[in-house]
Amino acid sequence: MGVRTALKRGFDRVERPLDRLFGPDWNPMANLGTLSWLMFWIVTATGIYLFIFFDTGVVNAYQSVKWLSETHWLHAGLARSLHRYASDFLVLLMLVHMVREWAFDRYRGKRWFSWITGVPVIWFVYMSGITGYWLVWDELAQYVALTTTELLDALPFFAEPIARNFLTPASLSGRFFTLMVFLHIAIPLLLLLMMWIHIQRITAARTMPPRGLSVLTLAALVIVSFAMPAVLQGPADLARFPSTVGLDWFILGLYPVIDLVPPSVIWTGALLFTVLMFGLPWLPPRKDKAAAEVFLDFCNGCTRCEADCPYTAITMVPRSDGAPFPQEALVDPERCVACGICMGSCPSSTPFRRSGPLITGIDLPGRPLSKLREEVIAASADLAGPGRVMTLACEHGAAAAPEKGRVILPCVAMAPPSLFDFILSRDLADGVCIAGCAERECHNRVGAQWTKERIARTRDPLLRERVPRDRLLTLWAGPTEGARLDEALAGFSKDVAALEPMPGKRSLETDATGEEDPR
Repeated sequence: MGVRTALKRGFDRVERPLDRLFGPDWNPMANLGTLSWLMFWIVTATGIYLFIFFDTGVVNAYQSVKWLSETHWLHAGLARSLHRYASDFLVLLMLVHMVREWAFDRYRGKRWFSWITGVPVIWFVYMSGITGYWLVWDELAQYVALTTTELLDALPFFAEPIARNFLTPASLSGRFFTLMVFLHIAIPLLLLLMMWIHIQRITAARTMPPRGLSVLTLAALVIVSFAMPAVLQGPADLARFPSTVGLDWFILGLYPVIDLVPPSVIWTGALLFTVLMFGLPWLPPRKDKAAAEVFLDFCNGCTRCEADCPYTAITMVPRSDGAPFPQEALVDPERCVACGICMGSCPSSTPFRRSGPLITGIDLPGRPLSKLREEVIAASADLAGPGRVMTLACEHGAAAAPEKGRVILPCVAMAPPSLFDFILSRDLADGVCIAGCAERECHNRVGAQWTKERIARTRDPLLRERVPRDRLLTLWAGPTEGARLDEALAGFSKDVAALEPMPGKRSLETDATGEEDPR
């Protein structure tokens, strides 16, 4: 088992109890990105409020922070603690989110853009936090300022050493704090820009967690802020160097290392880390599957594939073949991850068609609907006895391993609802199990949601009314939930075996008329 596989299974085991505690939609591990956005806005709102009370003078900076932390602790002091803990939580969420995306292999190939644009976010978050600590101008701020400027002076960019501004009390002026305030405002604005760029290749990207989870998270931060208010250390004194300081290990955790290691080693390490992070999507390179292909003879420009694509890989453009439709689908091969969701959304994706080749409006060259139909028919030959269940499985979930009667898909939303109808009405199985990946977070973002809505007849293409719902089982299970999958399949097999036979079933042998299914 490789490191990535072990981490992936570890995350799945940790997240399963959180599903039971919070529910799949509120699971914090499935909302790392949206919770990061929430932390950013909390830090922004509290920062603006704190700025009302802040004075940028050398002495006044510390006094103003002390005044709001002690005299007005109930509101301004609370805001400062929220500002501190939300910043720490943002760092934690960001790092866990990065490791989790790596473990689930959602950073390579066509998904490189979100990873690459996330790398600058890391540095902007840390720069925002570090400049914020300077503004307090207590002993910790003095330590951070001296250590940081000495590190910066090792770069050949500055005409004069910056650290000499902190040699004596007379060498530091209020203009320096004005500069720090400017940086502490400008850097978060750049951070916000990078966060916006980070989600540009994601369709309908969520930037806020569910409301209930937001309330719970904010309430937890408020409780922590009251229980453990942010500490204000003694005032900075450039006449002496502080012997001990209390560090914020989330933002300043590397500062003890900076004290012990030459600046050249620190900068070399930072450069190598950044290069490595930028290069990870191609280390090793992934051989991507062929992008979806549009067949205009079967495309009426309905826009369903564009609406359902998770990665903005499909756009609608003016018609190019003279057909009496205003537009057609256009696939961007640089964004398409070949999840097949678009094929499952196309109204012409129906396995019932027998007149001419089975071609749909948008299809996967490596896994066309015609081949999927053949795979389903072949899988049915492995099923015998009462309670035959065919499983259409996501390759990222608990049912990813090949088994008899199982067809593995890039995403279960690749299967159009008409395929469930085809399996049951042609007596290929007595029941169909749609086994997706963990419900808390679909590997392809929206596959589970679209599948549930299609079966519930709230999203096109709709499952036909004639399909018995008691012969369909939807199961969402992560890679470590094999036991739950087996138990659910065994129970479902017994249930469908006890059902009355379906009326009007037609076998494949009697279904060779060369016509569309009449029902």
